[in-house]
Amino acid sequence: MCATNSFLRSLGVEIYASGHRRWSGTAKAQAVADTLEVGATVNAVAKRYGILPNQLSAWRRQAKQGKLLLPAPEADEPLFAPLVVSAGPEEPEALTVPNEAIRLIFREIAIELPLQTSASRIAEIAHALEASSC
Repeated sequence: MCATNSFLRSLGVEIYASGHRRWSGTAKAQAVADTLEVGATVNAVAKRYGILPNQLSAWRRQAKQGKLLLPAPEADEPLFAPLVVSAGPEEPEALTVPNEAIRLIFREIAIELPLQTSASRIAEIAHALEASSC
C-alpha cells in the first residue's frame, strides 16, 4: 500500500490519515488516459491506482461528457493523414473564410477566439478553464 500511496502522491492525490483520498482533475484524467492505452483494461488500471473499477468507469463517463479534460496523447511516431489527389476545377475558386469565431463554452463561461488561434493556445485555455473549476 505504501508504494501505491507514493505513486498517488506523485500524481497530486491528497491522502488523509483516515485513508480518504482527494483526487485532482489531473490525477483522474491520467487514470482515464491509462485505460485508453492499447491492451489496458479498466480493472487493471483501477488496481494500479488502488480504486474500484466502477469509480474509474465513472471518471471515463465524465471524460466522454467533457467534464474531465484528458492529457494530450504522446505520439511516438508522427501521425499522417492520407493524401487524396483528384482533378480540381478548371479555375480555382477563391477561398472564403467564414466570418465566425471559435467558441469555447465551459459551464457559464463563453469565450470567442479568432479563427487564426492555434490549437496549442486553445488547449491551454481549455486546461486553464478546467483547472479553475477544481
